[in-house]
Amino acid sequence: MRISFLLHNGYHIGGTIRTTFTLAAQLATRHEVEIVSVFRHRDDPILGLPAGVTLRHLVDLRKDGPGYDGGHPDFRRPARVFPRGDGRWRQYSALTDARIGAHLASVAADVVVATRPGLNVQLARQAPRGPVLIGQEHLILDGHSYRLRRDIAHEYALLDAVTTVTEADARAYRALGLPGVRVDAVPNSVPAPGVPPADPAAKVVVAAGRLTPVKRYDLLIDAFAEVAAARPDWKLRIYGTGDASDNLKRTLARQIERRELGAHVFLMGTAHPMEPEWAKGSLAAVTSRRESFGMTIVEAMRCGLPVVSTDCPHGPGEIIEDGVDGRLVPVDDTAAVGAALLALINDDEGRARAAKAALAASERFDPVPIAARHEAIWTELAAEAAVRPRTRSHPRGRAAVHRAVGALLDTGYAAKAAAGRLVRRLR
Repeated sequence: MRISFLLHNGYHIGGTIRTTFTLAAQLATRHEVEIVSVFRHRDDPILGLPAGVTLRHLVDLRKDGPGYDGGHPDFRRPARVFPRGDGRWRQYSALTDARIGAHLASVAADVVVATRPGLNVQLARQAPRGPVLIGQEHLILDGHSYRLRRDIAHEYALLDAVTTVTEADARAYRALGLPGVRVDAVPNSVPAPGVPPADPAAKVVVAAGRLTPVKRYDLLIDAFAEVAAARPDWKLRIYGTGDASDNLKRTLARQIERRELGAHVFLMGTAHPMEPEWAKGSLAAVTSRRESFGMTIVEAMRCGLPVVSTDCPHGPGEIIEDGVDGRLVPVDDTAAVGAALLALINDDEGRARAAKAALAASERFDPVPIAARHEAIWTELAAEAAVRPRTRSHPRGRAAVHRAVGALLDTGYAAKAAAGRLVRRLR
């Protein structure tokens, strides 16, 4: 099977990039796999090239490189095919529209997998008849803008399947009503770490993730103040950076100073790889208001750490078995986070049992079974297409109708119904 992934920027770092590289590497042991990165901003990918995988780019952002595309006349012209509702829209352009369209028109693959909503929409709009078309959702449907959800509801009807990382999000997509489009939940995969499991006797709680308000590290610090008061021999280490993280880091540092936690709570910055840092702790903490999946939860569990996590929508509740391999607590509840941490901190035997359970439970996220689930979906879709090939109109013809659909969608309920009928006629 020939598989082609379409990725925003494979030369950067992030959860979608990491999980795509992991999946591609596993698939490459049996298939011909390529990753096509829309953008390239550096010479080599930060995460390293997966073994057996081809990586190429469509638009070169390296100013000192011989193929720099920043001077192309279409580079400054706004994208018209990539949907405006995607948060990355300003990074796209008439040039990316053309380059992605040319790539899709010529791609020699049995399966084409796009990896963010904007690219999924563009895949639906520009891909010709032939390969199985897969749209992957690495975030959550409810978290997208109204404008993007509108495009998703009408454009995804031209895809063969949508895969989400949680069953909760799969239910949301099924509720959209995408006739003929398969919707499956397949979680992200995390490889087995290259370090020994964590020591349950270590007196360290580890948290990791982007320094953004949604992660509620301020709440975690307040909760750990209660832990430090009762168990001053324990430490909290917070790893992460992110957009505008300097301001948040200063705010958190002032909070640590104000709470007199300088000997107990540490802002560690980023770490790559993260596995050795997980293994230095015996508990992990996640205090997010929202998670699309919870990669750090799985990463911690794979290193043998039980996780105390907020039971925010989607991911954590599908990963953690409360009271067995971790604890689930209400969102925005400082006292509950502190109490759950202290319950495990004060129970050495219980913490060791939870660590063992976390290690065993996390094996279901290994790349081998996750890749097999993707393969099974794609193989079934390819077999169905061979028996009952789906008719797709030419991309240019579809584009004209999509523009008409967009205009109709802005005029109210009756127009939306008419737009839906137009989209279904394309299938």
